[in-house]
Amino acid sequence: MNNQAIIEQLNEILKHEWTGVAQYSQASFIAEGPWREVYAAKFIADAKESFGHAQLVGDKIAALGGVPVATRNEIKQSRDLNEVLQFSLAFEAKAVEMYEKALELAEGNRPLVIFLEDILIQEQEGVDEYTKLLRNSTGASAANPVSQTA
Repeated sequence: MNNQAIIEQLNEILKHEWTGVAQYSQASFIAEGPWREVYAAKFIADAKESFGHAQLVGDKIAALGGVPVATRNEIKQSRDLNEVLQFSLAFEAKAVEMYEKALELAEGNRPLVIFLEDILIQEQEGVDEYTKLLRNSTGASAANPVSQTA
């Protein structure tokens, strides 16, 4: 395993997780309408999850001898709930991709592989959840998580 390559990938992941903290927090702030309480709470929970992942990844970078980044990528925001859900799905899918790349780089270091797999499972759950939230939703129906057709 190349420590420098894994540290660089973990720092890219860390930037992504810092972005998640900001993006999900912002989404919770601007959520509006009758489903505000539901979605604001969902986005805050996701921001907290991103922060938890950032803590884990930052600690791991330091343990490997690297310096954790303190920067983030640009956030995506909208007042349109359906668009925010799409941004969230894309964010979670990118996280899955990034952790999978880190797993390839960690090959041969079983504890690091397990560490990354544990987080990857949570990221995949995020993809699954946002996929379900977006399923069969268009326009205003995206704001109503209860389908009229059962």
